Amino acid sequence: MTITNYPKITVILRGYSYEEAMTVISCLAEFPHQLAVEVTTNNPDYLRIIKDAREQFDGLLPIGVGTILNLAQAKEAIAAGAQFMLGPCEFSPEIFSLAEKENVLTAPAALTSSEVKRMQEAGADIIKIFPASTVGPDHFKQLLAPLGPLPLMAVGGVHLENAQAFLEAGASYLGIGSSMFKMEDIKNRNKEGLQKTIETWLNTIKEVGG
Repeated sequence: MTITNYPKITVILRGYSYEEAMTVISCLAEFPHQLAVEVTTNNPDYLRIIKDAREQFDGLLPIGVGTILNLAQAKEAIAAGAQFMLGPCEFSPEIFSLAEKENVLTAPAALTSSEVKRMQEAGADIIKIFPASTVGPDHFKQLLAPLGPLPLMAVGGVHLENAQAFLEAGASYLGIGSSMFKMEDIKNRNKEGLQKTIETWLNTIKEVGG
């Protein structure tokens, strides 16, 4: 997998049941190549969700893993079919080496300019700025001014009201977690409601040239 056509929005599935996760992924697949889905390692069935999602929706959206904290988790997720990996902290050289060998995209987290530069030089495809809401959109401008163009992803506290600000400040990608969907739509597996929410997000991105 390459970064060339990676979608601007990554939908983060954390704390979902297997059935809830698969319902959401089936709705995301209704918008081919416009979204990616990240299944976090603190979902009890995350490996099963990744495996089954790859089998059912492969080619419609990138399916990856999130909250990667160590090499063992990375190996298990890749074996299940993860096409990209995100983490809440920096990745080790071993994780980068594995990802390169398996053609898996990497998005480790960073916050300061030194951390961003270190992850760039280590081989990160995308650098996840986390938690983004803590530092705000202007932090992206401040990072890019001295470092130059970088593929930064805003994750943590991103919602419809601030998404445009992060993109306009220089974020290339957004990671959206609990603010993506209405909880009642998740619990009721309301596909119509979920699809309307997805359309709203995609229209928001288009408004800033996405």
